Amino acid sequence: MIGGLINGLLNFSAPLLLSGLGALLSDISGALGIFIEGFMISGAFFSWVFSIWTGSALIGTLLSSLLAAGTGWALARYVRISGANPFIAGLALNLAASGVTLTLSAMWFGTRGVILNPGIRIPAQSVFTTIAFSFAIIIALSLSRTVPGLRLKASGLEPDAASDRGIRPGYYREAAWALAAFLAALAGAALTFRVGAYAPGGIAGRGWIALAAVYLGFRKVWGVALACIVFSFADRLGFGIQALDGLPATATLGLPSLIALMLYSVSMWFRSKQRGRTNDSP
Repeated sequence: MIGGLINGLLNFSAPLLLSGLGALLSDISGALGIFIEGFMISGAFFSWVFSIWTGSALIGTLLSSLLAAGTGWALARYVRISGANPFIAGLALNLAASGVTLTLSAMWFGTRGVILNPGIRIPAQSVFTTIAFSFAIIIALSLSRTVPGLRLKASGLEPDAASDRGIRPGYYREAAWALAAFLAALAGAALTFRVGAYAPGGIAGRGWIALAAVYLGFRKVWGVALACIVFSFADRLGFGIQALDGLPATATLGLPSLIALMLYSVSMWFRSKQRGRTNDSP
């Protein structure tokens, strides 16, 4: 029974972990991935649409993620060439994603609401769980043991020093944003296939929670993974509490945010203690 509960929690946390890993890569490259929410929205929509057109959930998800990766790379390149503010560019993409998906849904399917199951075979959530934790392992090893990973971190921390050593920080940020968009689109697809239909608003702000997980996880891969699991546990706990009589559903909507605030306060306390010990050491 305990094993089943753990397995269910891991499956539930997989979409958030995918988006959290994308947000982490963007942050390491030197710019906060504000665009994560937008790519989750577009991934949720286009994975379903492409699956309908191709008759395959696998091909539909892959095409959607590749489209997001190309858009993420183009967005990063535009920011680098034009000198635009990354925060504003990411926020604009979030707004555009919502508008574009609603417009295309009305044009292609005659509705801005739910697009029901077209009869394609829905992949099990365990598939996305395996993908999410596989990416976590690959990213953790890449950031600590490979030349591209170390150069990515150097590009984000000290871009001028990295440039002096022949590293091109702009190119590494473009690659990081492309991969972040790819992972965010995968997360959106996982959420859509979990429901078994495309529903506008199904992302429900999880892209912003993924950004919070980056800092609650101390900008470490496994810290982000743990934060995503905790957030997912809070989400499921909220669903369970809603079943109790006499407790309004709105009272549980802020539970993940409350836990985020508590964890952030605890993490700040630990950081201040560590800094105090460092300052006191001879």
